[in-house]
Amino acid sequence: MFRNLSEDLRRYGGPWQQLKALLFAPRVWAIVAYRLARWVHTKRLPAIVRWPLLVLLTFVGVFVDAVTSIELPPQVSIGPGLFIPHSGYIVVGSTATIGSHCTLTQGVTIGHRSGGQVSSFAGPVVGDRVYIGPGAAVLGSINLGDDVLIGPNAVVTKSLPPRAVVVGNPARVISLNGSFKLVRYDGMEHNAGRRASLAALSDEKNKEIGD
Repeated sequence: MFRNLSEDLRRYGGPWQQLKALLFAPRVWAIVAYRLARWVHTKRLPAIVRWPLLVLLTFVGVFVDAVTSIELPPQVSIGPGLFIPHSGYIVVGSTATIGSHCTLTQGVTIGHRSGGQVSSFAGPVVGDRVYIGPGAAVLGSINLGDDVLIGPNAVVTKSLPPRAVVVGNPARVISLNGSFKLVRYDGMEHNAGRRASLAALSDEKNKEIGD
C-alpha cells in the first residue's frame, strides 16, 4: 500500500508539493482513501481487526465520494503512480483493472456495459501509462494496451492496441504515437516497459519510412 501511495504522490511533484496535495487537494484524498480501503480489502487481517477497519473505511469512503465526486471502489486493482490532475467527477466500476502510472482526468467513466448478461458486467482492463482525457468513457469487457491516449469525450467500447491514440464517439484510432508526451513521472526514462514501447514506436516509424 505505502509503496503504491508513495508512487502516486510522486506524480504531484517534490516533497513540498506532495504535502500540499495531501492537505489541500480533494482528488488526492480520494487516492489515499482508495489505497487504505484496497489494503484492508486484500490483506489477510484477523477478523477482530479487519471488520472494524472495513466499517470505518466504508464511512470514510462515503464521505470522500461525497466531497470529491470520485468513486474508486476497493475491488478495483490500480497499479502504482495513479495521477488525477484535476477535481471533477470520476467513476470507476468495481470490475475494472487499471495499470501503473495512469492518468484519469475529470469526467472519466470506466465501467461495464449493461446488457442483461452476466458477462456484460465485466469491466475494462487498462494497461500501463494510459491517459484518459476529460469526459471520456471506457466501457465493457475490453483491453486497452500500454501507452494508449484517449481524447476528450471519446467513447471506447472496443479493445485498443498499445500506443493507440483515439478520439470521437465511437472512438476511432488516429495514430499509434501513444501517450508519452502526456504521461510523465520521475524515473520514467529507466522504466523497462516504457522504453520497450518507445523502441517499438521507433521501429514502426522507421518501417513506414522504409516503405
